[in-house]
Amino acid sequence: MSVTQASQQANALDILEADHRAVEQLFDAFSRAPKDDLERRSTLVQRACELLTIHAMVEEELLYPAARQALGSDEKEGVDEAFVEHFLVKTLIEKFTQLKAGDEGFDATFKVLAESVNHHVKEEESELFPELRKTGLDLDALGRRIAARKEALQNRITEAATAH
Repeated sequence: MSVTQASQQANALDILEADHRAVEQLFDAFSRAPKDDLERRSTLVQRACELLTIHAMVEEELLYPAARQALGSDEKEGVDEAFVEHFLVKTLIEKFTQLKAGDEGFDATFKVLAESVNHHVKEEESELFPELRKTGLDLDALGRRIAARKEALQNRITEAATAH
């Protein structure tokens, strides 16, 4: 079974939690990478930014609208907060279009990015996801849509990278 087939059989929250673990591993690898290994640090940041960008897009396009429909008005505030947290993360990711490994502020920006993402993940996994599990939302169908969208976005990144 391919990775795509496996992810298409997982529910939406399982897929998103797997993304969270993958990004956490990249944050950890960055913290352990030697300060003078600029190529490794740059690669880790680039990969984390790619994963986070795709992850944010599928949450904003698919998960959050479904959550708004499925949740009561009291729980919708968490979805609004998640959008704001995504805006902050995307702003930090954008900084890496100008920063290179070894530049002043590169490590600090990535540290703040990691802290912001870790806070966001903790809130999603302890508040939003448990609330969504209690609703009648079809997490399996949503998972198939998320897996397909993630694959399309990753293919677009791959095509852009190989076109140069």
